[in-house]
Amino acid sequence: MKIAVLGGDGFVGWPTTLHLSNQGHEVHILDNLSRRWIDTELGVQSLTPMDSIQERCRIWREETGRSIDFHLIDLAKEFERLKSWLAAERPDAVIHFAEQRAAPYSMKTDRHKVYTVDNNVNATHNLLAALVETGIDAHLVHLGTMGVYGYSSVGAAIPEGYLDVEITNLEGEKKGLEILYPTRPGSVYHMTKSLDQILFQFYAQNDGLRITDLHQGIVWGTHTDQTRRHEQLINRFDYDGDYGTVLNRFLIQAAIGYPLTVHGTGGQTRAFIHLQDCVRCIELALSDAPEAGDRVRIFNQMTETHRVRDLAELVAKMTGAEIAYLPNPRKEAPENDLIVKNDQFLALGLDPITLAEGLLGEVVDVAKKYAHRIDRKRVPAVSAWTKDIASRVESDPEGKRLKSVS
Repeated sequence: MKIAVLGGDGFVGWPTTLHLSNQGHEVHILDNLSRRWIDTELGVQSLTPMDSIQERCRIWREETGRSIDFHLIDLAKEFERLKSWLAAERPDAVIHFAEQRAAPYSMKTDRHKVYTVDNNVNATHNLLAALVETGIDAHLVHLGTMGVYGYSSVGAAIPEGYLDVEITNLEGEKKGLEILYPTRPGSVYHMTKSLDQILFQFYAQNDGLRITDLHQGIVWGTHTDQTRRHEQLINRFDYDGDYGTVLNRFLIQAAIGYPLTVHGTGGQTRAFIHLQDCVRCIELALSDAPEAGDRVRIFNQMTETHRVRDLAELVAKMTGAEIAYLPNPRKEAPENDLIVKNDQFLALGLDPITLAEGLLGEVVDVAKKYAHRIDRKRVPAVSAWTKDIASRVESDPEGKRLKSVS
């Protein structure tokens, strides 16, 4: 297949690009490189040193003989260029990663909220409108988030996208109805993914676009089979308080002797997936495309759930690190349960990679190798959800009112 990977320079986009190219697909990256500019804005760099996207593609061609083409396009701002590219290249599939992906970054200031909405919603809608206008019958695979469901404890498993409900009509008869699972986004970033769902629903029913939406859990891990092939193919790895995902951050903190930062009680339950499983799920989703006129196909792309404090205790036991309980900069319930169905990917043949000491140790080894690149001042999570929370975090930045345990 000819596949366009939108946002193919990113944390999940790059290993996905390599994975699909390695399978023999013709892969094109469309990216505005905004994630690299955000590094400059925040004054922090990837733990792992990254070459330019052009150099990465060159190394991949030298290693494998396979070409990956890069196209510098801003999907949110350059609609006509996007439409012209699609009309000329006519890809068989489009994988959409091209959104600002960090909840804390989306909540930093009003400017960051506006940027996240403008970038994410415009990119998605521009893509959908361009697919309709060009008449391309491409399968669109979008990387969503488990966060659209919210993190309440309802005592039931979260289904894959849709919820069967029963309503009473005017004649008093009970009628069944299938609806999108009600969204309850916990940040501006998660809100944009919720808006994506509505856009997909409309364009699937109105224009027959074939769409798969992957509600993904938190990604952990460093390598895939392809990124291991050469030092310069290494994936980006974020450790800072805005972009670093919780388990990866714990492992990096342990590697540099920094206390594991658990915010609030640590009772938040989250869904997780290893990076290698993430790219494998995208491959499986591509192989199981919906037909024109079908509803949006929704998968829960996760393999296991854990409470944050349990993860911290696991890493502490493995590494001897201390745990520091700090004020929570997020506006969320201090404790929640999370039961998630992921039957569809299991039925397609996914053999999940679950938390294992060897893979956790791999992350610690990578962190130790590049520890000289870590700016310890960037480790704390300081982006607060509200002004009231910000004032509390600022008055107690080291969690003196909470406890530190070993």
